[in-house]
Order: sequence, then C-alpha cells, then structure tokens
Amino acid sequence: MSRILVIGAGVGGLAVGARLAVRRHDVTIMEQGARVGGKLHTYRRDGFAFDTGPSLFTLPAVYRDLFLKTGAPLEEAVDLQPVEPGFGYHFADGSNVVVPGVDPARAARAFGEAFGGSAADDWRRLIERGGQMWRLTREPFLQSPLDGWRTLLKVASPSAVRTVAPRTTLRELGREYLADPRLRQVLDRYATYSGSDPRRAPAVFATIPYMEQTFGAWHLGGGVGTLADALAKRCDERGVDIRLGQDVVEVVMRDGRAAGVRLASGDVCEADVVIANVDAHHLYQDLVKDPAARKPARALEKATPALAGFVMLLAVRGRTPGIHHHNVWFPADYDGEFDAIFGRAPHAAQDPAIYACVPDDPLMRPNEDSEAWFILVNTPRNGDGREGTVDWSAPEAAEAYADHLLALLAARGTDIRDRILWRELRTPADLERTTRAPGGSIYGSSSNGPRAAFQRPANRSPVPGLFLVGGSAHPGGGLPLVGMGAEIVADLIPRA
Repeated sequence: MSRILVIGAGVGGLAVGARLAVRRHDVTIMEQGARVGGKLHTYRRDGFAFDTGPSLFTLPAVYRDLFLKTGAPLEEAVDLQPVEPGFGYHFADGSNVVVPGVDPARAARAFGEAFGGSAADDWRRLIERGGQMWRLTREPFLQSPLDGWRTLLKVASPSAVRTVAPRTTLRELGREYLADPRLRQVLDRYATYSGSDPRRAPAVFATIPYMEQTFGAWHLGGGVGTLADALAKRCDERGVDIRLGQDVVEVVMRDGRAAGVRLASGDVCEADVVIANVDAHHLYQDLVKDPAARKPARALEKATPALAGFVMLLAVRGRTPGIHHHNVWFPADYDGEFDAIFGRAPHAAQDPAIYACVPDDPLMRPNEDSEAWFILVNTPRNGDGREGTVDWSAPEAAEAYADHLLALLAARGTDIRDRILWRELRTPADLERTTRAPGGSIYGSSSNGPRAAFQRPANRSPVPGLFLVGGSAHPGGGLPLVGMGAEIVADLIPRA
C-alpha cells in the first residue's frame, strides 16, 4: 500500500482518489478551498441554482466505468437525465435551428430542414469523418499516457494520417465539408470547448460533435455540480481522507523524488506519490522547485493559454418562449470574437457569441414561473493588460459589460432585462482567485496549433513520484477527458 497525496479536490483529484483507494492505496486529498469540485460547482441562492462550471454532461460511459469500479452504479449516485432537444442555435440573419440531443442522423435532418440545400448531407458527412477520427484516436491518444510525438506513431499509417489530418485546422475542415456558413459557425464553436481558436485548433476536434450527438447530451438533476458531491461521497465510502482548507505551497522533494507537500501552515505531509490536480502552470512555476520542472515550465510559457470566460447568473421571473436547455446566439462576424481574445491587442469582444444554459429542472428554480439563466461569453484572461490579458478587477467594468451583453441579447431577439430579479457576475479574475487558474484560463493551455495537443503536460511528470491530473494536463479539459485522465494516472501507479 502506497501513501498517495492528491493536491486539489477537483473532479480529476476526486476521480483518481476513488480509483486508487479501491486498489488499496492510502489516499489523502488536500484542497485549499472550502468545498470540493474545483471548477465544477452548482451555486444556489434564493431557490435558484446555476452550474457555474461544466453545464453539459457528455460521454457518461467514462463515469459509469468509474462508479462501477469503485462501488455502485453512476445512476444510483446522480440523477442522469437526457437533454432533449440538445441545443437551440440562433444566427445573425434571423434564422434558428433546434438540434436533437442525440442521434447524428436526426441532427442532420434538423440542419437540413432549417437551412435547406446540402446542409443535411454535409453535416452527415462531417460527423462520419468525426467518427472515423474518434475510432482512430480514442484508445491510443485519449485513453493512454502522452508520449510526445511517439504517440502519433500509433496512428501513423497513411490512411490514418489522411483521416486525422493533423495539419488541418477545424476551420479548414469546415470549409471542406460544410457549404452553409451557419453550419461552419456551429462547428467552429466546438473549438471553444477546449478554450481554443477554430482557425488554429486541429481538425480532430470534429470528434466532439460526433461524441456529443452519438452518445447524447445529458443533465444531472439538481445541477451538473451534483457530480462533485457524488464523487466526494464515493471517496469517503472508499476511505479517502479529504481535507478542506489545506493550502499546498510546495511539493517536498527527497532523494530526487516527490515525497510529500508543505502546507501554508508550515506542516509537511509525507507521501510515496504526489498527484497534482492543479493547473500545470501553477504546479511547475510555484510548487515544484526541482530542476526537473524547468523544461515543462518553459514549454508552458511558450504555449498559448486557453481563453477565459465572463459569466452572468440571472434569477429571472417568468418563462421565456422558445428557450431551451442549451442556447447559442451567434454574431455576424464570429472571427471578431477570436481576434479580440487571441489577437495582439486583446479586449472583451463587443459582439461575441452568447451561450445560455437554462435548465428546465424544478430543482434549479424556486417555482414554475421562474428560470435560472447561466450566461457565458468567451473572453481574454485576467491580467495587467500585457501578454494577452485584460484587467477584469474593476467592478464597474464588469457591470458595464454585463449591461452591454444583455442589450446585445435583446437586439438578437431575446430581451429578459425587465424580468431579472437579481444577477451575479463572475469574471476571469474571480475564477483565478477561487481556483488559482492563471488568468482565469478555463482549460490551461489551448489547443491552438497542430502540435499543441502533444505538448500538453503529461500525466507522468519528469519529477519522479509526481503525476498530473485535471483539465490542464493530458488528455485535456472537460468532464469526459478529465475522467479519462484520472484513469490514466491510476493505471500509472503500481497496484498495492
């Protein structure tokens, strides 16, 4: 039995903790905050509830596997509900489309009926390509440890390379397959699932709509954040010791390997293995003093950070006609948003895509005549204005931007301003403060560029005895990939 210390009780830390506990390891999780879940959280006030992190649950098989292998099934731990329909998309020309929550064929028909022309056939062909990419990359890349460019050798046959198209961007793939510019906007949006720019993200991101439409869009009754509570409960049942309010300030080294952590209190907790469920940049820059950390730290300095997000939590009176669980209002110039975030002079986009999650869930509103709106807009990271950042610390700036976005939403045909009972705003500065994600970057480094995915920090660090899990490490951000990463890390540690 090994003594394993996990830094951070986010989803990755909880998932790897539960997996290692059933393998007879002694697991302790140190969390600097007052709750578990990290970025996954359901905020509650006055009977309203908002998923302030992930608001969409996909690929439930990842967590079905986790819960089955650590105890009772997932469905006994959370209220898993299919989302139907899946998305309502609204475009600048006034057109709309409602996309089913599952079944690529039904999604293609919906696009065809809304757009006409070749839209149905185009989307069907794109999803077929995404499925081919998924089957080629799932096991050797997403479910296996990252091994640099050697990982590519697993899919290096000429036919596989043609299918995955590692030097083709998602935008280029959209132009190849999709004649209608509105369909291309829908595809571009999937790059933002990892905080990236579709003009630079790899074509293999077409696996995301394939996965979403093939395995379904899901909700958890009471909020997706209930998954964090379920994971914490499973950890507790398996004997994992979760300690809240424990701020780790250093990974302690002994004889050239990670041997525990030092807390802000000065106490040292010893361990045989340390697993970091914190942002990789924070880990290598602030917590690890060993020279072996210099190389990954330099690589992260060169990587393009992922985008951040501006969030509004709106308690709304009444019900909104035509609103769905997931809604997106696209601008006329989608590139303008990415120019604002990733350009040389970053700023908050004045005409961005607006995403709203409005669950029809009685556990997330005080009564039938109300709605809980979670609105997210992609933004540059928080900072002093240099190195691709914007200063989000001024409260008046946040309030003004919120007013602007609500007016923009009204101009796009959905005006809820006179029905808002109250609102709370969350800026990248708030996310940085609460989760220590540098700049409030949601996913660590972006996947901008053909090599970005292979330069993401590996789960096995160059420091012996130190491992990484979570959205900033391989295989990436989002609940499915974080869950896969937890399994990878658990498998890297010898069984007791």
